[in-house]
Amino acid sequence: MVRGLWTGLGIVAAALGLVGLALPVMPTVPFMIVAAFAFGRGSPRLRRWTIEHPTFGPPVRRWEEDGAISRRHKAYAVVGMAGSMGLGLLLGLPALALAAQAACLGGATIFVLTRPGGPAGG
Repeated sequence: MVRGLWTGLGIVAAALGLVGLALPVMPTVPFMIVAAFAFGRGSPRLRRWTIEHPTFGPPVRRWEEDGAISRRHKAYAVVGMAGSMGLGLLLGLPALALAAQAACLGGATIFVLTRPGGPAGG
């Protein structure tokens, strides 16, 4: 039963990651990292597929081995977070909402930028 729940979580995370391939506002790699983690507890076969996948595998393995995020992915993340903050400003969100958004995005930006880097292309 527990393995089934982990596998189900992995499938949902992988599906969200695949949606991220088509939608630029949706991240792919973080969902694939969650999928690999969940599959590791529920389905060794699906975990192997995730970490050996030619597109998803390298960033997932870099994260698992070194906690590393490639420079390219760091740039995407920071630009996306800045765009999100800009959208909040353009929409005229209330000051409290903007402050909460700035605090969360600022913390996330610091986290991303302080992770070890990896190859620019990966």
